[in-house]
Amino acid sequence: MDEPVLKPNEDSVEDSHSPEIIEKQPLPQDFVEQPQSSESPKQSSAESVKKSRTVRPTQNGATRAGTVKRRTGITNDTDSSPRGVKPSLTKSTVSSTSRLSGTAPVTRRSSTGGLPEKQPITVTKRPSGSVGSGTAKKTSSLATDPMRRSLPEMRKSTLPSTNGRITTRSSISETRRSVPISPLAKTPRSSISSDASKQESVKKTSAILSSPSLSSSRRSASTSLDSTASSVSTRKLTAKLSSPAARSPSVSTGSKGGSLSKVLDRSATSSSRKKGGTTESRDSRLIMLPQVEIKAGDDVRLDLRGHRIRSLNSGGLNLSPNLEFVYLRDNLLSVLDGIEILTRVKVLDLSFNDFKGPGFEPLENCKALQQLYLAGNQITSLISLPELPNLEFLSVAQNKLKSLSMASQPRLQVLAASKNKISTLKGFPYLPSLEHLRVEENPILKMPHLEAASILLVGPTLKKFNDRDLSREEVALAKRYPSHTPVCIRGGWEFCRPEQAVDSTFRFLLEQWKEQLPQGFLLKEAVIDQPFEEDACYCHFNFVKNEAESTGSDINLKYQWFIGERTPSNFREIHGATREFYWPKHEDIGRILKVECTPKLGETEYPTIFAISSPVSPGTGHPKVLKIEVCGDLLEGNIIRGHTEIAWCGGTPGKSISSWLRKRWNSSPVVIAGAEEEEYQLTLDDVDSCLVFMYTPMTEEGAKGEPQYAITDYVKAAPPSVSDVQISGDVVEGNTIKGVGKYFGGREGPSKFDWLREDKDTGEFVLVSSGTNEYMLTKEDVGCCLAFAYVPANFEGQEGKSVSIVSQKVKQAPPKVTNVKIIGELKEGSKITVTGIVTGGTEGASRVQWFKTSSSTFESESCLDALSTSKIAKAFRIPLGAVGYYIVAKFTPMTPDGETGEPVYAIAERAAETLPPSLNFLSLTGDYAEGGMMTASYGYIGGHEGKSIYNWYLHEIENDSGVIIPEFSGLLQYRITKDAIGKFISFKCTPVRDDGTVGEPRTCMGQERVRPGTPRLLSLRIAGTAVEGTTLSVEKKYWGGEEGDSVYRWFRTSSNGTNIEVNDAMTSSYKLSIDDIGFFISVSCEPVRNDWARGPIVLSEQVGPIVPGPPTCHSLEFQGSLVEGERVSFIASYSGGEKGECLHEWFRVDRDGLKDKISCDEFLDLTLEDVGKCVELIYTPIRKDALKGNCRSILSCPIAPGDPIGIELSIPECCEGETIVPKQRYFGGQEGDGEYVWYRSKNKLHESALLNLPSAIEDVHICARTLTYKPSLEDVGAYLSLYWLPIRIDGKTGNPVASVYESPVSPAFPLVSNVRAKELSSSIYLGEGEYFGGYEGSSLFSWYRETDEGTITIISGACSKTYEVVDEDYNCRLLFGYTPVRSDSVTGELRLSEPTHLIFPDIPRIETLALTGKAVEGDILTAIEVIPKSEIQERVWTKYKKDIKYTWFISTETGNNKSFEPLPSQRSCSYRLRFEDIGRSLRCECIVSDVFGRSSDPVYAETPSVSPGIPRMDKLEIEGRGFHTNLYAVRGVYSGGKEGKSKIQWLRSMVGSPDLISIPGETGRMYEANVDDVGYRLVVIYTPVREDGVEGHPVSASTDPIAVEPDVLKEVKQKLETGSVKFEALCDKDQSAKKVPGMGNLERRILEVNRKRVKVVKPGSKTSFPATEVRGTYAPPFHVELFRNDQHRLRIVVDSDNEVDLLVQTRHLRDIVVLVVRGLAQRFNSTSLNSLLKIET
Repeated sequence: MDEPVLKPNEDSVEDSHSPEIIEKQPLPQDFVEQPQSSESPKQSSAESVKKSRTVRPTQNGATRAGTVKRRTGITNDTDSSPRGVKPSLTKSTVSSTSRLSGTAPVTRRSSTGGLPEKQPITVTKRPSGSVGSGTAKKTSSLATDPMRRSLPEMRKSTLPSTNGRITTRSSISETRRSVPISPLAKTPRSSISSDASKQESVKKTSAILSSPSLSSSRRSASTSLDSTASSVSTRKLTAKLSSPAARSPSVSTGSKGGSLSKVLDRSATSSSRKKGGTTESRDSRLIMLPQVEIKAGDDVRLDLRGHRIRSLNSGGLNLSPNLEFVYLRDNLLSVLDGIEILTRVKVLDLSFNDFKGPGFEPLENCKALQQLYLAGNQITSLISLPELPNLEFLSVAQNKLKSLSMASQPRLQVLAASKNKISTLKGFPYLPSLEHLRVEENPILKMPHLEAASILLVGPTLKKFNDRDLSREEVALAKRYPSHTPVCIRGGWEFCRPEQAVDSTFRFLLEQWKEQLPQGFLLKEAVIDQPFEEDACYCHFNFVKNEAESTGSDINLKYQWFIGERTPSNFREIHGATREFYWPKHEDIGRILKVECTPKLGETEYPTIFAISSPVSPGTGHPKVLKIEVCGDLLEGNIIRGHTEIAWCGGTPGKSISSWLRKRWNSSPVVIAGAEEEEYQLTLDDVDSCLVFMYTPMTEEGAKGEPQYAITDYVKAAPPSVSDVQISGDVVEGNTIKGVGKYFGGREGPSKFDWLREDKDTGEFVLVSSGTNEYMLTKEDVGCCLAFAYVPANFEGQEGKSVSIVSQKVKQAPPKVTNVKIIGELKEGSKITVTGIVTGGTEGASRVQWFKTSSSTFESESCLDALSTSKIAKAFRIPLGAVGYYIVAKFTPMTPDGETGEPVYAIAERAAETLPPSLNFLSLTGDYAEGGMMTASYGYIGGHEGKSIYNWYLHEIENDSGVIIPEFSGLLQYRITKDAIGKFISFKCTPVRDDGTVGEPRTCMGQERVRPGTPRLLSLRIAGTAVEGTTLSVEKKYWGGEEGDSVYRWFRTSSNGTNIEVNDAMTSSYKLSIDDIGFFISVSCEPVRNDWARGPIVLSEQVGPIVPGPPTCHSLEFQGSLVEGERVSFIASYSGGEKGECLHEWFRVDRDGLKDKISCDEFLDLTLEDVGKCVELIYTPIRKDALKGNCRSILSCPIAPGDPIGIELSIPECCEGETIVPKQRYFGGQEGDGEYVWYRSKNKLHESALLNLPSAIEDVHICARTLTYKPSLEDVGAYLSLYWLPIRIDGKTGNPVASVYESPVSPAFPLVSNVRAKELSSSIYLGEGEYFGGYEGSSLFSWYRETDEGTITIISGACSKTYEVVDEDYNCRLLFGYTPVRSDSVTGELRLSEPTHLIFPDIPRIETLALTGKAVEGDILTAIEVIPKSEIQERVWTKYKKDIKYTWFISTETGNNKSFEPLPSQRSCSYRLRFEDIGRSLRCECIVSDVFGRSSDPVYAETPSVSPGIPRMDKLEIEGRGFHTNLYAVRGVYSGGKEGKSKIQWLRSMVGSPDLISIPGETGRMYEANVDDVGYRLVVIYTPVREDGVEGHPVSASTDPIAVEPDVLKEVKQKLETGSVKFEALCDKDQSAKKVPGMGNLERRILEVNRKRVKVVKPGSKTSFPATEVRGTYAPPFHVELFRNDQHRLRIVVDSDNEVDLLVQTRHLRDIVVLVVRGLAQRFNSTSLNSLLKIET
């Protein structure tokens, strides 16, 4: 893209005044983004202008003030530095143009870098060859008049649009601000100071005013600063910053007449006061200054630029809280006192003053501040700049800042800090909304990858760095750094390459933490795993013990997790997250986690360390089971629960799959049917089994996780118990009663049942039966009660608690028989018996008679044929004549005395049959031995035999059921196999008749058990390798019963065939030895049965010859004494061929099993290192042919120490306070706690007296009994001696050793320690210290005062140990100074105490707190504090009170405990009681704080329980669209307790009439309108009613008049205009009530209406003519009625005798019919329907 240029001969006028025509304050134009040209990689500041809104071009395309030509082919390729190398600007041609024009110069100091003083400003006429000659002439004539600089046309400029090349208008003043620049000449920057100083003003307005301007110092000379001339190419401006300017109008046009004089006056006045600026002082590339908001009124704008103001408290400033735009640039301000009044200021320009900072605290009141300009001052620090919640733009360019440390600015979008002395990123603030950062011309630019570091510090909001889009390489580089890098950068870490960042940052943090870590521990790791959504994220803090400093205690770690934003800052605590892991939630995705770890060693807690994670990633969606377990007591009957911890990993928790399985011992788990929940109740089947809980997590999206399971121990049976014990059955003589109960507790074993009868005389119960739960009542039981006792017992014999129950008294019964039945086989010749239970008589006296009948049911005795007479015998044999008949038995109960009861008849279940097939004999023959043959034979009766069934069985014992032999089924012969040895054989035959009738089977059991056969071997061979040292085994096949201890014999056969039996080789295996080498080996076996029967001997084939085995060491042992200082060797035995050079290695083994190789010699000299440790020798046998065998090792017992000996002892130099460490040497095992004694003597002891030191010597004193000794004041000038008795660790002592120092102890340099200031009272302090260094002389004391800034000053006159507080000490700290002086006048160093706490007066206190107002819902409670009546408190409250904080609490009751919870939104002294407060108490907490930041103890006031208020309904309104087809609802705000059944009534009201018409039945909250409501207002009356019945005052609300729905209205108008309409309808032909229309009883009708009458016609048919059923006019009482419960029905009433009910298809049609009829009958209506329908009549 070609850039516009300025030729040297083009007209240009430079204005000395900064532009003052802007819209509502925009952001600096340096930060407005434009597309970059391919020919100019670096845009100028003006080309980067950020626009808040695009300005449409004017109609006149030509520029009025100076036209610049477009020059092609010249590109900006001189600026290739990544941070922007400053290119030279071209030389100005102002002087030449000045000579041409001849106009007088106008000078002023420009706040944006204007001309130097006395710089001439001229206007040059454009030559005829320039673009737009007419325009050039006009420009020339206007430019000669300096009064035209502020013409209104300067406000009508345009910006380049996005759809093409646009020419723009520019004002004269804009033309004057542009100076022609040579496109080729390159001069130093100082030569164009006027250009550079003026550029800043142009930058701010170029996008608005579109004037030609200078090119930026960062572009070539061919680039224009403002590319808005007539030939400028199109640029697309995109606003990317959100600021107040973005919402303001684009251009302020203002008035064309009124503003001229104001601008001229301000320009003339300020130009005389301004001082010149230089290019170095005001670089328009880097310093952004605001434009003046001229659209704002004078009441909100203050412009005092260049007035040399020194103080904001001056009387003429007129600062007021209403000001929103304040411009105080170019003044002499040095402090901000007085700025706090600007509470509504939005734009504050304090550029180019004398601020040095700190002192920005007054800005704290400017909460609405959006733009702050502090450029061009002397500010050294921003640390005191407060947090401004709405600040969006901050310019601190051209100051003396060394860092950007300041408070967090939550909405700051642009930070301009160029031309400072910033050299570090330490303390960089938290700026979560920052989009643009500029730090050009700062020493920190030397830092490599500064842009990447800025991206890390700011985060993803950063869009531009140093006025350029972010480099993709730097963005990618920033992503490679660890997540905690921004924290380290803010802490001062030196930025490095990402490959080194992980180790470097950890070392940096470790250096900060090293003084905080527990002693004896090293931190090796502090990291957090990659966090995933809803998955466990673990932190790792790895502490390693330092063995040299370890205390032996284990370290405990406490954790606390935090969540931040997308940058590692502004973390907030996650409540409850105090474990080693944390589960990120869905809302945590993209955010950063932090965990603080607190090490705890014993009872001491150390400062926290931390780790920071990478951003939380979305989950995989596949859940995982982290933990699964089964909770509950594994006892029968209990309920156990499967508990799982699931990581859902971003999926939605769904219905997971649970199942329970039962696993018995040595078997696979089996699924328990129906057990598919997480809870499961243990049953009897689970006893002695393990339960498996299987769990498969599943999300609602259908994703399944891996199934996991947990297995329990074995379930135990519950102790046996019984419940619900009862006696069933009638307690009548002869009946059988039964005792029952519900058993629980494993499988029931031999439970005990006892029946006891009550003794009529004693009342005691006597045992009458046991072992069964049934009991038949006898005659002895009559009149007595029976007791049933149930003792539960399980299979293990464990008994539970006995439970018993007592029955009613037993009643006597008459002779009676029950349960009569015929027993026996109902076949010919069979014997049958009748049985029954006789009560009230005896079975022996009862009689039985037998009958037959052809019917299967009993009718009467007359239908029976007698087979026998009545007799006592109960048995009967079925005769031949009874075959095919049913047998009937007549049982007559009788007593022995002849009393007869009612007979009972029993009939057989089926008719008597013929004899079934059967066997009359069955036998077995054969030899009962293994391999023998058995044969079965039998005899058959019962018709012709068919295919009878044969089966052979084996039995362990004679009477068991046996096991069938399937391969011999159907055969009469069976050959005995080995499986039958020792068992019985049986044959079972089931007779079958030829007609298929099967008879009773019969079994014949063998007479004896099967005997085994004679033992013998079927095969015999030797298995194994013929190598020395291996083991050969015998493989054989045995036959002849169960094998016993067969006899084996091994033989060695030489090459010549000589057999030699191997002695002691009597087993089935044999290990080859060295003696077998070269021989063949064989084995013989004599088979022996388990009953000692023997078979023939068998000899195997030979194997061999035997070859030698590998070399082997058979034995190894130490030789020598295992004592420190001795030499140890060894003895080893070898086998495996000829011995070679074997290996022997010596190892030292400590108690932990760690080995250390120490020698390979044949011996080992034991040293101190070996004491207490074991010595291991590993011996590797090697054959002569170099073949190695398996190594063998031997481990010694611990090495014993030698005798203790003290070899050397000497004492170094002795000085007071310095610890003496004597030099000593010891031998004899590990040294124990030797005995040391230090002696002090006035005179030096002689050598002969050294060993007698323990004896009593005159003037010799014992000083200490330790190895080291620190001389004290008593030792100064005396001689010290040391006595040493060496002792080994096991307590053995050696000979004593003594030493004496040659010189006396010298005194130490005077020092003082533990200097402190002790508070004796609130106003008196005492200085203390501990003196050391000889004897103290006259030491010196002093007192100091320390301020909050850290300044320490001495307090004159305070030279004693005590000090009394004065007023100057408030809000300061006191320090006590102590200068030690020794008695010999030697003076030590001054030591200061730690500062005391801040000195403050008393804290303001509250005596009591009272609440005004009633505890009733809706009332307002107000807290009033009462001040203590004392002069001190009154003075404190008057002078030092700052504010009072109120906190309201509401009561919560849990059981009988009453607690209070805070109401976070209530912070004022007043509180309005709400509905939620009813029945609860309110408590107000009041805390007063003073100006020193201290707070008093809280004071409380509490209310009784809040009562409900009077029912009330506020803001009652009716919702609905206003048409007759809509639904309307009533809505309001109810107060006054819990609402009950409030009363609602809907009514209609005619517009202009006070009368209300009730709508019957409409008492609900919803109302559906209809055509009856057209023209009326709907009114609702709402009477609030509390749930306890208390009523409040009724309130009402109404709608606008109801209108006809538009579609209906359109059709009604059309039909009314015709004047005559016909409608088709249906009529109910059956007028009887209770019928439902539309069910086949409707007839068609025609409704005809016109302006005069209405009639209903029944249409004609083939058999009838049309008939008029109803006819009439609209005169009263004519009307049309609707039915609210039927939207298709209407009634037309002509008079009392003529009316008809009609039905139409839809409600829409019904509404049209009604409105048309009413419209035609309008002259009889009180309100014209046409007026309601808005129809012209």
